[in-house]
Amino acid sequence: MSLNCDKYQELATFIDELRTHVTADKLNTNQLRLNLTHLQTFFLQQIVPLVDANSQEQSYKTEISKQLRLLEVDIMFLQGAKQLTTLQSRLKTIEERIDTLIRYCQAIIQPLADK
Repeated sequence: MSLNCDKYQELATFIDELRTHVTADKLNTNQLRLNLTHLQTFFLQQIVPLVDANSQEQSYKTEISKQLRLLEVDIMFLQGAKQLTTLQSRLKTIEERIDTLIRYCQAIIQPLADK
């Protein structure tokens, strides 16, 4: 497996850990923000500097960056949610965004692992 593949696999693991905190019985938004900060730091320090194998990988990296920024906004909105229906709606949006991030990672990992 290549270094890029290992790094994207690690990113997917961090994203999955974030999902675990989102779906936990007792939601802790402060812990969620800490996990997101850790995830964003990893992305900036470990993924952004990687040399892209192709333009498609660069496109996915750009989309991951965008989704991480949107996820940050979603979590801020979640922290401000007062009503149960709003909270549930925000959680659903966050879960969908996490699923998208994992799909992007898998789309990068699969072709790299096949080489």
